Amino acid sequence: MVTKSIQFCRIALFALVAVPTGCASTDPIAYQGIASSKQLSFNTQNKDGRIPLIYSHGTVDFRAYSAIIVEPVEIYRNRDHQFGSIAEKDKVELASYMQRSFESRLRRKYALTKFPGPGTLRLKLELTGAKANAVVISTVAKLMPVGLAVNGLQAARGKEGTLSGSINYSVEVYDSATNDLLLAYVSKQYPSALDLSASLGPLGASKVGIDKGAEALLSKLQPNIPIAAR
Repeated sequence: MVTKSIQFCRIALFALVAVPTGCASTDPIAYQGIASSKQLSFNTQNKDGRIPLIYSHGTVDFRAYSAIIVEPVEIYRNRDHQFGSIAEKDKVELASYMQRSFESRLRRKYALTKFPGPGTLRLKLELTGAKANAVVISTVAKLMPVGLAVNGLQAARGKEGTLSGSINYSVEVYDSATNDLLLAYVSKQYPSALDLSASLGPLGASKVGIDKGAEALLSKLQPNIPIAAR
């Protein structure tokens, strides 16, 4: 048993040093299948890499809006999706979780409705990619001295942890009465590199990323603040 434990730790250590701390292949792109694709441009304020592409309709006064329509979260099906080997049932689970997470947080600021009209926003979310945790190994990597050091550095930089999962998605916010696009962006979200609880289960980090994404959107829907500056 001890021998097997030592062998497992060696495997985890090898995976830790062999896998790069960043993964360019999962960075969000201007997905061709989303309506706002051609309107997105590089976000010059993208310091942590979470929102690389964005569109904003100037300075929007969100005080004019008191309600929001949250459309059912869609699973992106175009060829440029970034789901990798994520199973269909896991995509469905993540989309359902995203719906609940965003609605629960938006309720803090808006009345949820199904009817368009003046003073009502319309939110369209698409789940465009996901990366699962490397189960068990991702947890061990946070506990081992080398892993703690690497992930501590990643956490300080606001970057994702080694062998940890993440979530990619697109956001489009419209004025429901005029159908004007007010805000759009693509995002990649993930937990703190030192968040041990997020490494439990294959979808743990993705779900934490969804929660972070919901909070991030809520913070963007503030009055008279240039969106790209946050």
